This record gives sequence, structure tokens and C-alpha cells, in this order.
Amino acid sequence: MEYTQLGRTGLKVSRLVLGTMNFGPYTDEADSHALMDAALDAGVNFFDTANAYGREPRGRTESIIGNWFAKGGDRRDKVVLATKVYGNMGQDPGTAWPNHDKLSALNIRRAVDASLKRLQTDYLDLYQFHHIDRNTPFEEIWQAIDVLVAQGKILYAGSSNFPGYKIAQANETADRHGRLGLVSEQCIYNLYERRAEMEVIPAAREYGLGVIPWSPLHGGLLGGVLRKEAEGGRRVSGTAAQALADPAVRERIGAYEDLVDKHGLEPGDTALAWLLTRPGVTGPIVGPRTSEQLVSALRAVSLELPDDLLESLESLFPGPGPSPEAFAW
Repeated sequence: MEYTQLGRTGLKVSRLVLGTMNFGPYTDEADSHALMDAALDAGVNFFDTANAYGREPRGRTESIIGNWFAKGGDRRDKVVLATKVYGNMGQDPGTAWPNHDKLSALNIRRAVDASLKRLQTDYLDLYQFHHIDRNTPFEEIWQAIDVLVAQGKILYAGSSNFPGYKIAQANETADRHGRLGLVSEQCIYNLYERRAEMEVIPAAREYGLGVIPWSPLHGGLLGGVLRKEAEGGRRVSGTAAQALADPAVRERIGAYEDLVDKHGLEPGDTALAWLLTRPGVTGPIVGPRTSEQLVSALRAVSLELPDDLLESLESLFPGPGPSPEAFAW
């Protein structure tokens, strides 16, 4: 496993991030524990979750991780643990009691204590804001974070799904008050979906945030979906299915699979390896449901993509270009 610094911090994290959103809804507790053991054995030390993961009930994913930590064996000490706050933690997603969601100081205080209890730990390495809160000023948010840092409950703060201007606003506010501010941004970013290059990634690099891409295979679209479809594998759904309804997208994905096959590579490995070449990227989040999917993801860390393949990928999935030229001229 390779390691890098998380943004401008001194924190060392693996270049693959273990995503845990499937733990509970799709992967049972025993298999989730086996996946975490396998990831740790492979050197993956960066685990990502969120308080709202688990669905029925919400918080179930954190509880699964907490039970794994409780097994001992220095599991907690070896893991850089990241979770998130924002979502309604009520069991009815359509309603929320006032102050039981978003980023008020009151909800942050409640949410972090609940996450710590479920995770069976006394601190979080990285506490991430899962979405922007348009009604809570950053002065209040940073005051709440200051308290948690002073109490030893969190070490660093990060963002998720923030636009570039909110990253700037958050860190300019933090700087005025002598605070560290955001150290990471978790955003959707992959070969197919490159809009983050317009504003989010430039802002993150300017302010020293590590970029942690989620959905690196775009819901399976970049994971060899057409080949699996032809072989009678599991039918694609969600984001990938919606994209493939467009004949032009289906044609481009077919060209992608043919291209990587000519280089003797797997589509999913190539998509992950491409992200690891991108400036500012700390490491993509992989969310395996099985040990086989984890092994596949691990191959990407040592994969060297040849220059001619990188050029072909750029032609097939062109990015927006440098910012602001891409939209200004």
C-alpha cells in the first residue's frame, strides 16, 4: 500500500479509502468485519462512513464498525476514522425534529456524541460536513468544532459535496479566527463525471484540502458493465442504468472497455488508477460488497497507466479544461 498526507496536514493515509456505505444494507455484519480485516491487512488505514449510513436503522453502519473495533487487536489505533454529520437521524427520512439535522452547534454536539457511542471510540480522526447548511454561519460551525477539538473528540474537520465557493468561505472564516479549517473535501469525481475540475478541485488545492473522490466507478458504469451485461451478470441499476439509457453513452462506455482490454487491463482497475494520477487527489473511496471486489480495487494502487492510454482516456472522457478558462473564454 502507498500512503500520502491528507491535504496540508501531517496525517498519513492510504491511497485507497475503504467506504462502508454498503455495511448493513447490502453486506451483513460478519462479512463487513471480514472486509475491514482484509483491508487493514492490505495496509488500507483510511475508513470512511457517515452517521446516516445503514438505512434501517440509520446509524447501523457506524454500529457495525464499532463492534469491529471492540474486537481489539489495535484495530482502532491503526485506522484513520472519518465519519459525517448533517442528515436527519430520525427513522422517518421525511421528517426531522427541529435541531436534529444539519450543522447547528446543537446538532453537531448531539451528532458527534451519538457517533462516538455507535463507533465505540472516544475520538474521530476526521469529522466531515456531509452537505452545506445554508442557514448556519461558519462562525457558529467553527465554534462548535473548536469545542470538540478541545474536548479531544475530533482531530480534523472536512467537507463533503461542497461547491468551491463554500470551501473558500469556510476556510477564509476559519483563517480569520486562527483556525485550521477544512483539511479535505469528499466529492463525486471520476473519468465520466469531471465537473469537480471546474471549481471544487481548484479550490481544494488552493486551500490545501485533500480530495477524496466518491463513486470512482460512477455507480458501476466504469467497472466493465457492458461486458458483465453480455455475460449475464448482475443487472446494472441506479446512476449507471440511467446513463446507459443514452445510446451515445453506451457507445462511449463500449469504446472504453475495448480500449482498456487492448492494454490487458480491467475497466474498474483503470478507472481507479486514473484517479490516482490526478493532481490533488488523496485517494478514491472504494465500497466493496465482497472480498473479491476489495482485491480488485487494491490492484489499482500499483497500476502504472502508460502515457498513450492516459492520452486516449483524455480523448474519450475529456475534462472541462483549466479553470477559469474553461468557462470564461
